[in-house]
Amino acid sequence: MPAFSLVIFDYDGTLADSFPWFCSVLNQTARRFGFREVAEGEADELRTLDSRQIVARLGVPLWKMPAIAMHMRKLSAEAGDAVALFPGAEQMLARLAANDVAIAVVSSNSEAVIRRTLGRASAHVSHFDCGASLWGKSAKFSAVVRQADADRQRTIAIGDEIRDIDAARRAGIASGAVTFGYNTGASLRAREPDLIFDDYEQLLAKLMA
Repeated sequence: MPAFSLVIFDYDGTLADSFPWFCSVLNQTARRFGFREVAEGEADELRTLDSRQIVARLGVPLWKMPAIAMHMRKLSAEAGDAVALFPGAEQMLARLAANDVAIAVVSSNSEAVIRRTLGRASAHVSHFDCGASLWGKSAKFSAVVRQADADRQRTIAIGDEIRDIDAARRAGIASGAVTFGYNTGASLRAREPDLIFDDYEQLLAKLMA
């Protein structure tokens, strides 16, 4: 029997390789909403910080966060094929589903964008809860657990950011982190998630143990 009966995935940086696209639109967003642009070579340093530290570092006005999030979702919807799944993501989801593991996606991105990128892999996802605010994931994790009638002790949320680990803990479920997304592997390990994965094969091996 798999260790977990419900796996909640983040989308950007966890299933979809969207960090390069995000970097390509960040400074135009900064100019539009009046926060500091990211200097050349600064992105690597920002990847070591949590979301609150990044917001403070760039001087993002908190009252503008909902409008910024809406703008980013609009740009994501317009990105078309600029963002694709990580290699192996579809096969990983299929293997989990074949072993009777329920799959959910909780993201700040829109369900339409996520379904478009997932393509036929969306058939493996039983629950979507999208449009989360930057720090609003824990409530959505709890809602998905209720909707799926899942056991919290056998539920894990897997993301690529420090905030995903923190949200899982607040929701009372296990936390998992992939090291190939937005935050660096070192910064994620420092937060001590329950499980950490360097690739999807490692993810499957640990979840199916």
